[in-house]
Amino acid sequence: MKLTKDINPNIFREYDLRGIAETDLTEDVAYTIGKSYGTYMANQNINKVIVGHDNRTTSPMLNNALIKGITETGVDVVSLGLVTTPMYYFAKVHYKIPAGIMITASHNPKEYNGFKISFSKIGNAYGKLIEDFKFFTYNQDFITKPEGKIIKENIKDAYLENIKNSVDLGDRKIKVVVDCGNGTGSIIIKDILNMFDIDYELLYCDSNPEFPNHTPDPAVSEYMIDLGKKVKETNSDFGIGIDGDADRVGVVDENGNFITADLLMLIIYRHLDKKLKNRKGLFDVKCSRTLIDGLKQINIEPVMNRTGNSYQNIKMQEGNFDFGGEYSGHLFFRDKYQGFDDGIYAGLRIIELLSKTDKKFSALLENTNKYYSTEETKVKVTEENKFDIVNGIKEYVKKQNYDYEDMDGVRVEFDDSWGLIRASNTGPNLTIRFEAKTEDRLKKLEEEFTNEINNQIKMHS
Repeated sequence: MKLTKDINPNIFREYDLRGIAETDLTEDVAYTIGKSYGTYMANQNINKVIVGHDNRTTSPMLNNALIKGITETGVDVVSLGLVTTPMYYFAKVHYKIPAGIMITASHNPKEYNGFKISFSKIGNAYGKLIEDFKFFTYNQDFITKPEGKIIKENIKDAYLENIKNSVDLGDRKIKVVVDCGNGTGSIIIKDILNMFDIDYELLYCDSNPEFPNHTPDPAVSEYMIDLGKKVKETNSDFGIGIDGDADRVGVVDENGNFITADLLMLIIYRHLDKKLKNRKGLFDVKCSRTLIDGLKQINIEPVMNRTGNSYQNIKMQEGNFDFGGEYSGHLFFRDKYQGFDDGIYAGLRIIELLSKTDKKFSALLENTNKYYSTEETKVKVTEENKFDIVNGIKEYVKKQNYDYEDMDGVRVEFDDSWGLIRASNTGPNLTIRFEAKTEDRLKKLEEEFTNEINNQIKMHS
């Protein structure tokens, strides 16, 4: 392997590095990123970092090349091997080493891979931090020192003990189906569930980087259909879907119906209501007014933030929130957990919640305001034009004198509805979502902005 300057600039995204494995992310690219990262850390007098990887086919290759690059700068690497992203997050806490890289492409299809990078205790880098690192990498002013050590550690037992101490089940025994989508959660799910008095069925929980059954993304209802069928077939209380690196969760109720994460967050806020030290509720721009209305009903101040687990994580710390989350299924518990997003742990907290009530899962959403909404939809564009298109939408909204929020894309607000158009941070897509009080209004809102999006795509093609 060798240093290369042939690195696609589009892999440097808003809050991680991500691209097509063996095309954008080759062995030489991973080695170069390692040299860059090691130098970057050494320049800050940080001499030890943590590295872990998910179950994707190319992850071991990228792991070896990355670690070689890092250690050649004299920086030691605590190597975790195959782990979920939450296991990696916990290792950073456990070993008191805030800097590191997790090799994963999360919920993306099998051909992708990537690096979640952290330089300090604030967590995964984002925005300007990644932009600065990109220029540092292209500059290639790297150091070479006597090789740092590779320290192999197994975080599994400590991680399991931490989870065991952070869940307190009630008297009702819950029956649940868990779908890992053949992702990295498959390597740990049995060990976790067997620590508790839970009846469970596993679906697609053998580790398989080909993801033969569905893409491991529990925020997409299409990928939760088999889980819903299994829940009904087994007469389970509900079902849990886990994404590819196990930091996100999705659920279906006892009837097999997909429950979006914003509604799940409302259920959790209601459950935590009396225990909250900080009466503020954190969520991202994709979330429903059902959540916002529900928070106000129990006197919790709604706090909207931009999308991205890196942004939610730092906001959780800065705002001292007890709980927060986002529409994609990243949920952050700080009431009795360390505050990082852990999809399997979030699933256990929902089991805990249900075990302390005699209600069916669907009944937990009673007395909520009803809206009609679309799922989050992806519109294929290019990396080069996606931000220009969103800026064009913003200009259109301004000309119409609509109220809007532009912390992350454009969220346009009306008395009876809202719509969101933003550039995806994980691929060459726009992500859009619409919601309204009536189906007719939803249809009209969607038509208006779909037409304008198409106009902008033509202008910027």
